[in-house]
Amino acid sequence: MRLAFGMKKLEGEELSTSAPHQVLLFLRNSNLSISLLRQNNTRLILNYYLINGYLKMKTQLTILLLSLITIFSCTQKTTTLPPQITIDESKITESVDKVIKIDSVWAGHPVGFCLLTHGQKQFIAYYNAERSMVVGQRNLGEDKFTLHIMPRTSRETSGGTSTVLGWDSHNSITIGVDKEGFIHLSANMHVHPITYFKSKEPYNISTLAQEMTMVGSNEQRCTYPHFMLTKDDELLFHYRDGGSGNGNEIYNIYSCETKKWSRMLDVPLTDGQGLMNAYQTQPTIMKDGWYHMYWVWRNTPDCSTNHDLSYMKSPDLKRWYNAFGKEFDLPVTMEKELVIVDPIPVKGGIINLAAKLCLNDQNKPVFAYHKYDSVGNLQFYTAQTEQDKWIYKQVTDWDYRWEFSGNGSINSEVRIKDFNKRIDGNYEIDFWHIKYGNGTILLNNKFEAIGNVIKAEPFGSDLEIEGSFPGLEVRTTKDIGNSENEAVRYVLKWETINRNRDKPRPKPWPEASQLYLYKLKKEI
Repeated sequence: MRLAFGMKKLEGEELSTSAPHQVLLFLRNSNLSISLLRQNNTRLILNYYLINGYLKMKTQLTILLLSLITIFSCTQKTTTLPPQITIDESKITESVDKVIKIDSVWAGHPVGFCLLTHGQKQFIAYYNAERSMVVGQRNLGEDKFTLHIMPRTSRETSGGTSTVLGWDSHNSITIGVDKEGFIHLSANMHVHPITYFKSKEPYNISTLAQEMTMVGSNEQRCTYPHFMLTKDDELLFHYRDGGSGNGNEIYNIYSCETKKWSRMLDVPLTDGQGLMNAYQTQPTIMKDGWYHMYWVWRNTPDCSTNHDLSYMKSPDLKRWYNAFGKEFDLPVTMEKELVIVDPIPVKGGIINLAAKLCLNDQNKPVFAYHKYDSVGNLQFYTAQTEQDKWIYKQVTDWDYRWEFSGNGSINSEVRIKDFNKRIDGNYEIDFWHIKYGNGTILLNNKFEAIGNVIKAEPFGSDLEIEGSFPGLEVRTTKDIGNSENEAVRYVLKWETINRNRDKPRPKPWPEASQLYLYKLKKEI
């Protein structure tokens, strides 16, 4: 039987002002089972199953529908989206103030070079066209670097260390300068014995000499060397001891009085307990004067096994607290759930060092990062604290999945370049996406996406590729030191083809690339 729904008032019938009572009376008298489902506060679905009492169905259904309209019309809500804003900051640009041609460098795969501005001096470290380790220095007023090529050594004859680059993109090079001006260099390690050099004279790269140990223990399987200065300008060195999926983070401190290194901590800062390792940022001093750091855990060398974005802070690198001010003992292990920001599972869409951190007006941590959404696409999210818990908000709704997995150095498809709180009270996420390009998402203080910021193209994006080999791309390295002029920054620039998961490439290889130093000035 087909039922017709009439919406006009039937002749001779008046609707009661008590519509709900009519509905109940109808249900009782007609034995009609009614299921009302409201979805999204805007849609009403009426399902009915007729048992008996069909003779007066048309009239009763009319009463029912009109009654339901009366009941729910006053309670319907509409969702108001934040207004979409476009802020044009494209006129804030950087001009090239100076370009210094440095040397020819290896272009067969990318690896991290180093640039350090220290007072009125500048230091660089890189691998040249022959893949030899090179160190350079200049005074800021000079137009040329003095270069020193480190003697070539091999792992077979130098205790597992080498000054010659292979094919591993992990084998970056880094520089530190202590309070007395002595230069420290570490490089070319991916689960290798510690490879470390120290100058015999202050500010003199030509006196760099290799020292086979620093402290003497946990130095046979080192990766990711970094130098950093504390608030008191004490020089620290940290590195991973162990392999991917099985490693600890070790911190050493240098004494200018004894000219020796010692452990800063009696235990590792993070400890994977033989089951995993932490891919972590360097502790960074932020606007509240505390050190802040974050990481993800990884179970195996397969990059898809990253999980559990985590965070902690410290006033002195010795006492550590979670985001809610609770102190805990070192080392940090996976068992310390109080430091977890977002319990992203294995294969949940986060990769090492994918997140960015800033502080809100109350100096509370706020994160931007990526993970998979409910349908498997990769999206940006934010995480912020509220009372004693983390609150998450999805920022993007992209139709794209970056499926990353496997061992070795991989090529990025999505990257959060920066995450900041703006002076207007909003937040912005600078990103690069293989499908959507460069962009800046504008967020309000509720972390809702409210528009975008139009910015000038980032440095390097408009530079023409100088080489002719297929697949060459521009590489840049930022200054890990400090320029005394806030309107000036320095960048190293060169070209290479892409990563090959740390495996050798068959010939032909690209010709050597030219390494440059760019001095950039901010223009408004």
